[in-house]
Amino acid sequence: MVKRSTQNSERSGIGPGKAGGHENQEQFIGVLRGLAEAFHAFSAYSASHIREMNLTPAQFDIIATLGNTAGMPFNQLANKTLITKGTLTGIIDRLEAKGLVRREVPAGDRRSFRAVLTPAGEALFSEVFPTHVAYLRRAFVGVQPGEMELIIRLLRQLQSRFQGAQNSQ
Repeated sequence: MVKRSTQNSERSGIGPGKAGGHENQEQFIGVLRGLAEAFHAFSAYSASHIREMNLTPAQFDIIATLGNTAGMPFNQLANKTLITKGTLTGIIDRLEAKGLVRREVPAGDRRSFRAVLTPAGEALFSEVFPTHVAYLRRAFVGVQPGEMELIIRLLRQLQSRFQGAQNSQ
């Protein structure tokens, strides 16, 4: 089924390496526009709720990523949250000032830091994470299970295509 979808996209001129005609170019631009608009709509919807909880989206992302873990090194946290290490340091500073996160120096590597939620950070995570998931779920009311599976499959395919294209550069 995935193979057929790939073949169909290549036939339509939107697959990799296809210049396509004017109509296919418009279709491809429409896909890109739809992707960007969906991401923007999701980000705006999510961020408005996160701000109501007195957090920035980046702070929420860090708290959600650290929740239910024993903490993680800064480089791993940066990779999981897609926040650059330079920006991450400032966000951790602000979360540390709020008493939500602490830095730990691992015994075996005194050159690096681990970010760990404090008890107050864990309590906040336990409150805001399920609340935010429930808020996001409202946007999916009426989406049928089969549609949800299709969305997941197409998003994974798209992610894989972008990763493959990036790795082939």
